[in-house]
Amino acid sequence: MGIFPMADDEGRISWYSPDPRAILEHADLQVSRSLRSVVRKGTYVVRFDTAFERVMRECAAPRTDERGTWITEEFIETYTTLHHHGFAHSVEAWHGDMLVGGLYGVSIGAAFMGESMFSRMPNASKVCLVKLVERLQARDFQLHDTQFLTPHLERLGAKLISRDEYTRRLQQSIQVPCSL
Repeated sequence: MGIFPMADDEGRISWYSPDPRAILEHADLQVSRSLRSVVRKGTYVVRFDTAFERVMRECAAPRTDERGTWITEEFIETYTTLHHHGFAHSVEAWHGDMLVGGLYGVSIGAAFMGESMFSRMPNASKVCLVKLVERLQARDFQLHDTQFLTPHLERLGAKLISRDEYTRRLQQSIQVPCSL
């Protein structure tokens, strides 16, 4: 339906459907030379779905520029259940045996809805995004929802589309069988 839950500062969960909506067209992913070098060197080992709950907890950890998090225990429990049913996925960047970056989201049909990302080492979450986009492209995913347009995502190539356009594309893509 194009809505997603998010908790406010008091932990109350509300539903959101921003207009405009941010998406990432896979062909438009902007990978800088330095990021391309990090990916090519294999600075991080990237894995899928091996530490889902840990990724969520890292995403929930307060950042230096924020007061709190919208990722509550209720969200972690609910999304972990979605993960166990094959709908929620994580992409993890490992440096040795340390989880140093990652992201998670939900996939339905050929649509991937990114939820959050974190990084404990330079470029770790960006490497995860590059590897996710490669996998989504290889598996013919049609829609990559980033929900909001942040400066970080805009530098990586995300853009805004109208809610109507988003809803149309979402309805098409969820009908296409894909798996991450």
